[in-house]
Parts: sequence; C-alpha cells; structure tokens
Amino acid sequence: MVRLCSYAATANKTNHEGSGGVLKDLIARDAPRREELYNEAEKLPAIVLTERQLCDLELILSGGFSPLEGFLNQKDYEGVVSNNRLTDGNLFSIPITLDVSQQTIDNEGVKPGARIALRDFRDDRNLAIITVEDVYKPDKQKEAKEVFGGDPEHPAVKYLFEIVQEFYVGGKLDAIDRLEHYDYVGSRYTPAELRLQFDKLGWSKVVAFQTRNPMHRAHRELTVRAARARQANVLIHPVVGLTKPGDIDHFTRVRVYQALMPRYPNGMAVLALLPLAMRMGGPREAIWHAIIRKNHGATHFIVGRDHAGPGKNSKGEEFYGPYDAQYAVEKYRDELGIEVVPFQMMTYLPDTDEYKPKDEVAQGVRTLDISGTELRKRLRTGQEIPEWFSYPEVVRVLRESHPPRNKQGFTVFLTGYQNSGKDAIARALNVTLNQQGGRSVSLLLGETVRSELSSELGFSQEDRNKNIARIAFVASELTRAGAAVIAAPIAPFESSRKHARELVEKSGSFYLIHVATPLEYAEKTDKRGIYAKARNGEIKGFTGVDDPYETPEKADLTVDISKSNVRTAVHQIILLLEAEGLLEQL
Repeated sequence: MVRLCSYAATANKTNHEGSGGVLKDLIARDAPRREELYNEAEKLPAIVLTERQLCDLELILSGGFSPLEGFLNQKDYEGVVSNNRLTDGNLFSIPITLDVSQQTIDNEGVKPGARIALRDFRDDRNLAIITVEDVYKPDKQKEAKEVFGGDPEHPAVKYLFEIVQEFYVGGKLDAIDRLEHYDYVGSRYTPAELRLQFDKLGWSKVVAFQTRNPMHRAHRELTVRAARARQANVLIHPVVGLTKPGDIDHFTRVRVYQALMPRYPNGMAVLALLPLAMRMGGPREAIWHAIIRKNHGATHFIVGRDHAGPGKNSKGEEFYGPYDAQYAVEKYRDELGIEVVPFQMMTYLPDTDEYKPKDEVAQGVRTLDISGTELRKRLRTGQEIPEWFSYPEVVRVLRESHPPRNKQGFTVFLTGYQNSGKDAIARALNVTLNQQGGRSVSLLLGETVRSELSSELGFSQEDRNKNIARIAFVASELTRAGAAVIAAPIAPFESSRKHARELVEKSGSFYLIHVATPLEYAEKTDKRGIYAKARNGEIKGFTGVDDPYETPEKADLTVDISKSNVRTAVHQIILLLEAEGLLEQL
C-alpha cells in the first residue's frame, strides 16, 4: 500500500501530458481504493489473461497506452481499425482488445454492466477489474487487412486467426496492482517514473530508440548522431514483451544493451525496458510506438528502415515498403507531438573507420556490412565477428547464448512400426553419441515414456497425440539445455509429428527419421508375439493391425532394417548430424 501511495504522489506531481491529454496512470489514480478493489475482485468472476493480454494490460494501467483507460469497446475498435481514431477523435493506430471464448462468456457471466476481475495466469493475482461495456464479434478479415495489410503469412494475421478468440470485451479498468517482474527490475520504468528520471537528470530533449534485436556499433552510431544533431539525450527503449517468433530472447538482449551502455559518452543515454507485445505492424505500429514514447517522455523518436516490419513472406516479398513507417509517422507528426527522426541504414566505411547513413556515402566509396542472417551464421559456426561490426563485450554475451553448432542441442526423432528396428537403432545411436562425448545424451524410448510419463493414457488417437506432445515437450527442454535427445515412439500420426517438430525447433534442431521397415517384415520377425496377440484380438488399437500408420511426408532420413542393418542406419544418422555441423570433428 505504501509503495502505491508514494507512486501515486509521484505521478500526480509530474502530471505530464500524454498523446490524448493528461497521462492516464490508472495505478496511481486508483491507489487510494486498492484495498476496496482487491476485496471486490476476490468475489468476482475472473478472466485469466494470456501473455499478450498481460503486456497490453500493464501498459494500459501504467499510462503507456494513454489515452486508453481500458480495452477497446466496439465503436473505438472500429474507429481504430478503419481510420486510426478513437471515437473521441484521439489518434490511436493499433486495436488493443480483450479477446475471450464463448465458453468464458458463458462460464463467467461476461455481459454489459458486469464487473469482471482480470487475473495473471502466472500467479493468480487479480490485477484489475473491467466494467464491461460491450461484448462483440470483430470483423477479423477487415482487421487483418486494414491494420496489417492482409497477408496471411504476416505473424500478426496468423495470430489473429489461429490464437485470438471469437469475441472481444470492451470496457474501462479499475487498477488493483502492478504486474510483478523478477528480472531487470532496476531498468523497468513506468511512463511517470521515466519522466521523473528525465526531470532529475535535467534532460529537456530525449531521442527514443526502439529495438527488439541486439545492438551493435551501427546502432550506437545512429543514436549518437541523432542525439548530437538535436542536442538531445538518448533513451534506449527495447521491447521485452512479445516480439517476432524466433527473435533472440530478451534476457540475452538486455545483457547486450547493458554491455553497450558504457560505450555512450558519459551521461548521454539511459536504458529502460518496455513490456510491449509487438504486432510487427509496420506503418501502423510505428505510429503506435511514437504514441508510447511520447507517453514515456520522449521528445524525438527514431524511425528506421522497415520499422517494426516482420521481414519477408515465403515468396521473398517485404510485407511493407522500406520507408512506409517513416511516411506514416510523418503524416501525423504535429498531432503526435513528437518529432520523427528518420534514418536510413548505417554502413561501415573501412577506409575511414566510421559509420554513415547509406544516403550520405558517395558513389564508389568502399563499404562493409554484415546482415542479421550472416551474423547468426557466424555465431552458429564460431566464425570471427569483426570489431568494426560489434564490440567484444557484446559478442561475448551473444556467444554465451549462441554456442557453436557442435555444442548445441538437437533431437533425433525415430518413427515406425512396432519391431521396425527403431528401438534398436535408438539404443545403438545412444551408445555411439555417448562414446563420442561432447554433450549429454538422453534416450526416450516409447515403452519407457509410456510407463514413466504417460501411464494413464490409452491408445486412442487423442491419447497417442498427448503422449507425443509430452515427449516433444521433454525433448524440447533437453534440447534447449544442449543435450542430444533420441526419441523413438511409434508416432503414427502426421499431425503429432509435425507438432513435435514445431515445438522442438524453438529450442534447437529436429531430425525426423522414418524407420520404414515394412509391416510384413516387422510382424514376421516379432519374437515377442505381440502382433499375433493383436491379430487374435487380445490387443486393441494396435498400429498396423486395427489402427493406421501415416507415412511421414517429409522425413529427414529414411532407413529400412529389412534391407540393411542397425549399424548402417546409425552410421547414416551420424553422417546427417556431421553434415549439419552438430558433432565434433575428430
């Protein structure tokens, strides 16, 4: 209670203007009623928020999304989608919505006039109460087209159609408490706290830099140039909420930012973390980012090439034009109340040992660049990363989190009929990898997993899929920790194998090995008589007898014990792993 009250006094004292008027700091506003709201929330039905909803809630409550005071009702949602406007005329470019399922609506009594607690899924704390204004079904097709451009491969469009629930709930919020963070607490500032920090430092002009990637020399040069040109200081304001799938984790990135900060002239820059769930919305997102930075006290905002763009689709086409985001923010410059600092890509001039924007480099002058793809390759293979590109302390952090290929974890996933030889191959591969050394090796045989991890499951398709999902989860965690994982379930269904690949590949490499030994051979050489029992009806739901086996569509390697032997199959797998750079070169 003391913390919130003193925080309220600080926020009220600063009383800064947001993009739509006074900063909407709901935590400070509602602090005097905290106990009353807490007690009320304990008796209310609740919506348990997802990770993205929590990111949105945090920035609504702190004032980062001012002028919003809650999740958008239908009229505000339609205004934002159609023309970047709330119904009161204020500029806002990304729809901030609370999506729920029909089941949640029915179970929790979500209807206009209801008061519903909003709960953190991580610790079951009630963070706010929403007074429901309306429950509506959005036009997702229009939202996808107007806000993100409509490309079905866009990550936000995929999220909209695959993850977001059927209904949106609109309404204003009463704040109970902040979200709890346990990482980098000293670098997490609310808008009011950051504005107060700028006042304390005597900063009148602040250039904000948005990033979701590690920073290198080019980024440092870009931000220093922007600050010097405007006699300003620098706010490094990286996103540590949700970013693009596949991005480097925020723990690694924050360590990079911390390592980079001493490279700025003394007193020039401050690092503050932003718990934003990015949508990768290009021009729309750039406007949103400008509003957020204005709320946090910045006077200038750097908008670079393809700002907040998700890259390219499967056809190799950019989702947005390289400078669409700059044009979008410039269009609303006066209304935003923050000056846009447009920047082209920086390039290195080796003959003068300096960085310059590409548009300032004379024709014929020698330049050097390293792309993000090339950087990842160098990290993966252990190649040199030159000092002209990045600082040694930054590279050191990245190498800690990105070991070379021969130190990275991977999963070899063998699938095939019972008695196809997959278990024998798995055991022999386990011995071979352990003999070679270099990393820990884990063996997940089908029967072992069934007895230790999935003993309550049967052999329906649903239960088989659950079993494979559990194997994939364990394999993913072990792979993340740098282990070699060998899994050998029957895994008869393509959908569950695909899910296993998707899950494991978030942590490392995944190789599907189809042990394509024919059913007839597997049955003929079955010395345990299991197939005979299945044929006699003593075992039900047996793959190949009364249950199907779907042949893998895209196996990384196919082996057949009826035509070869275990030793040869293991050698083929070893050759595959060596070709991928995953094994030490002896």
